[in-house]
Order: sequence, then structure tokens, then C-alpha cells
Amino acid sequence: MSIVFNADEILTMAEQIERNGARFYRRAAEIIKNPESHKLFLELAAMEDDHEKVFSHMRAEIAKQKTRGVDFDSQDQAPLYLKAWADKNVFNVESDPVEQLTGQETMEDILNMAIGSEKESIVFYLGFKEALANKSDREKVEKILKEEMSHIASLSAKLAEIMN
Repeated sequence: MSIVFNADEILTMAEQIERNGARFYRRAAEIIKNPESHKLFLELAAMEDDHEKVFSHMRAEIAKQKTRGVDFDSQDQAPLYLKAWADKNVFNVESDPVEQLTGQETMEDILNMAIGSEKESIVFYLGFKEALANKSDREKVEKILKEEMSHIASLSAKLAEIMN
């Protein structure tokens, strides 16, 4: 027996993750006035915007094909993980990331929050990628995963820089 997840719902969650990330980075850019950090946050926001577009395009393509879904083997852990996400037990994609930022945070605070959010999105996308039957879709998600990992590398380098 397999568990079938609605691809539209999963992609909608992925789009929301990216929107949340973009909003977070834009708010961080407002708070941090250092030109280099400000630029970094705006670049990250633009990347998140691009990721949202990829997921939106994937969702539109899947909707056109109507029969295409996300099908899991019941022995696989991916469906259980994605269900936990959908139930908001892992990370609530509906929470407003801007509310996390009061304007009183230090650069270190913001970087640590951003790294944590990037890690959460990576774990979600890993589970999602494993669920996709279409090779082209898996490759798109893999590209986004690599970019999210590069975000962590950039944020971690910036954190190390300010800690020294």
C-alpha cells in the first residue's frame, strides 16, 4: 500500500518556505545597515524569489498533467516526514518570519536564525526530492538544495567573520 501526497500541496508549502525566506532576508537587510551584510541579505532574498518561481512553475506543470502526483512506498520515511511538516510538527511554514525580527537583533542573532531556517528547508527538500518520480523535477529540487547549502556556507562564513 502506498501513501499518496498531493503534489500541489507540497509545492505550495515549498513556495511558502521560499516566500518566508525572502521576507526574512529583506527584513534582515532593513535591520543591518552594514553595506556588505545588507547586500548579502538582499542577494539571498533574490535567490529565494527565484526558488519560489521554480516551485511555482513545477506546480503549474504538474497541474497540467493532472495524473502526476507524489507517490511513496509505505516503507519509506519520506512520507512520514512530509506529513509531519504538513501537520506543522517540524516547522510551521505559515508563521511570519518577519515577526521573529524585532529590529533589536544583532548580526549574530540574525545569522543564527537564518542558518537554522536554511537547515529546515534543506531537510524538507531532501524528503520532497526523494518523493518525486519525475527525474527533471528531482534535478530542479537538487539544484535548489545545492543553492540552499551555499546559503548556509555564506551565512556561516559571515558568522565566523564577525565572531573573530
